[in-house]
Amino acid sequence: MSEAYFPVGPGLGLEENFLSLDDILMSQEKLPGRAESALPRLAFALGQGAGTGGSIPEGSKLEIPLWLAKGLHDSKRRIISVELPKIYKEAWRTVFSADANVVDLHKMGPYYYGFGSQLLNFDNPENPEIAQTILQTFISRFRRIMDSSQNAYNEDTSALVARLDELERALFRAGQKGLNDFQCWEKGQASQITASSLVQNYGKRKFTDMDG
Repeated sequence: MSEAYFPVGPGLGLEENFLSLDDILMSQEKLPGRAESALPRLAFALGQGAGTGGSIPEGSKLEIPLWLAKGLHDSKRRIISVELPKIYKEAWRTVFSADANVVDLHKMGPYYYGFGSQLLNFDNPENPEIAQTILQTFISRFRRIMDSSQNAYNEDTSALVARLDELERALFRAGQKGLNDFQCWEKGQASQITASSLVQNYGKRKFTDMDG
């Protein structure tokens, strides 16, 4: 009998969790970049066609998956350079600072927070501003998301959820589950509280040791 699947949460900050489906999908997001040296045998992998012997010439513009950009990035050898996606540039940071709640994050990038945190792995003079914007965006949107999750019980929330990034959607679902569990408890519909199997097994082992 197969065991139930328990989703693995994404990593935090600069580190990815390679057991997380969200992090795997996030690592496929593309970054604009440039080849600072010739890249042999990578033309097909980067969708650049057959090229000359499968190589990408120096100076070529690229769209690089995050996982590959991190692998190729080397500040000493200058294999590739990475540019900021537009949503993390100064113009959009100004929009976020004015009112982050008006932005459709899912349309701009479904992994806004996780992907933005990964950008800090690259040497960019704007990294402090990017990190600050990500943090302030989360803070300014968090209360509205949780308030909505607590006040939209048995209502159609598809329009609201459609504008959230994947982390915010997870928070919204957690808020609605908490509300549902609380209302079930109020109505006396909550499941009976029982001891954890871990606690029960620990107790059995303890009594066995005492008998020995």
